[in-house]
Formats: sequence, C-alpha cells, structure tokens
Amino acid sequence: MRLFTTAHILLFAYVVSALVFWGISLDQKSQTIYELEYENLKNSIDSTTQSNAYFTKLEEIREKRSTRTKQYLGEGSTFLLVILIGAAVVYSSFRRSVRLSRQQNNFMMAVTHELKSPIAAMKLNLQTMARHQLDEDKRKLLIDRCVTESNRLNDLCNNMLLASQMEGRQYKPANEQFSLSDLVANSVADYAHSYPGRFDLQEIADYKITGDKTLVQMAINNLLENAVKYTPADKPVTVAVEEKNNHAVLTVADYGPGIPDAEKAKIFNKFYRIGSEETRKAKGTGLGLYLTLKIVKQHKGKISVKDNEPSGAVFEICFPIS
Repeated sequence: MRLFTTAHILLFAYVVSALVFWGISLDQKSQTIYELEYENLKNSIDSTTQSNAYFTKLEEIREKRSTRTKQYLGEGSTFLLVILIGAAVVYSSFRRSVRLSRQQNNFMMAVTHELKSPIAAMKLNLQTMARHQLDEDKRKLLIDRCVTESNRLNDLCNNMLLASQMEGRQYKPANEQFSLSDLVANSVADYAHSYPGRFDLQEIADYKITGDKTLVQMAINNLLENAVKYTPADKPVTVAVEEKNNHAVLTVADYGPGIPDAEKAKIFNKFYRIGSEETRKAKGTGLGLYLTLKIVKQHKGKISVKDNEPSGAVFEICFPIS
C-alpha cells in the first residue's frame, strides 16, 4: 500500500511537472512568434505615415498572442483536470480493492474458524458417547451440545446463502402478516435453551407486522447471537418489544465491551468486524449485522445502536405495525 502510494505520488508529480514544462515551452514559442510578427510589422508598415494600419495590425498580433495564451491555458487546465480525476479514481479504486481484499481475507479466516469449531465440538461429543458407557443425563447433555453446535452451523450457512441471494437479487421475500412478539418469544426460548439463564425477556404485548417471517426471524437471531456472544456469563441479555409511534420496537441490550462511536456506522458493512481476525476472540463472520440491516430496510424499518449503561450496547429495530 505504501509502495503504491509513493509511486502514485511520484508519477502524478512527474505528469504535472511535464504539463507545466509544456505550458512554459508553448508560452515561450508564442512570445517568439509575437516578436517575429512585431519585427515584420515594423519593417513592412511605417508607423508614422500609416499609423492607422500599423496600430490595427499591431492589435491583431497582440490579439493572436492573447488567443494562443488562452488556448494553452484552457487545454492545460483541461488536461490537468482529467489527470486529477483519473488519479483520484485509480487511488480510490486501489484503496477499495485493498480494503475489500482484507475484509474477504478476514471473512475466510472467520468462516474457517466458525466451521471448524462446531464440527470439532460435535465430533468430540459423538466420540465421547461412542467410547464410553454414559448415563442418560450425560448422553442427553452431549446430544444437546451437538444440537446447539449444529444450529450454529445452520445459522452460518443460512447467513451466507441469504447474503449471496440478496446480492444477486435472487431471493423473493414473502409478504404475510405475523406476530412479531411471538417470533421474538420463540427465538429467545430457543436461545435460552442453548444458553440457560442468559436471557431476560420483558413482558410484551402482541404486535403484528407484515413481511417475510423467515427474514425477520433471522434478523432477530443475529441480534440475539451477537448479544450473548459479547455479554459475560454472569450478566443477562435483556430483550423487550414495545410500541412507539405506531411502530413495534425490538430492543436487545447486552453488557459486553460496547461499540466505539467511530465504529457504530461501520459494523453494518459487509464482512466488517471490529479489530483484526488474528487477535479478536469473539466468533463471527461480519455478515450478521449486514444482513440484519438489509432485512430491516426491506421491511421499511430502522435499526440503530447506542451505548448501554454501565457498559455494552443496545440495538433497536423498528417495524411498522400492521
């Protein structure tokens, strides 16, 4: 990146210098032409006896010189503007390419980790059941863990498939009326089964919205997954649904490290994750919040994130009530 930036600056400086040198050379040639025409005028017309013709011709010579100067300046300015636009486009494209390459690299590392972890966990649980005679409670515990890990794999595959379909505009969403409250309650119940004691669902009324039930459930699951991922085991994830201005507002509050203000807008970008893939500890692919934002916009809703007290983040999704 630095090498390209240095080469880019040097090449740009060279082109500008050549353009300036070209302009100076043309101006000098224009001055030479003017002087030759002026000398020819003095030799051909007597300024004393033919003053009117002399000064008329002199004015024409000066006008030609002024026209040439304007032409050189106009062509040079246009050429310089084209160079500036081209340089800006090339530099912007290169930076975008480098940024996308880094994001895709992070995504591939994250996906590899996300795939290997549940597979390894399920393999270990199954090997334990195969090699040892376990009582029913331990077998049930290991089976539940396998189901949890398989759900993680399923969510990952769904996110990747949906992202691909939405990018290619191949997914055709349904349009039906359903209860957002029931959907939230069912999602929280599923996650509470995998993470006992980690969720606090506030009492909610029944709010109905219109859209694609599967997509909305995926958006809810992504928020719940993020919240439980970053919240310490001794702190709850608070989930609530309430009405504001004829909108059903889903709130998911966690007690994790929080999100810096500078990152709040970036976390919804595709593949974007805070920090480096080599150093971060939290799992994820950078697709969850990106898909959640697209799903919310598709349902004419809004999503926002703000700080929680004393620590953590609060995500809010607003859907128009049917």
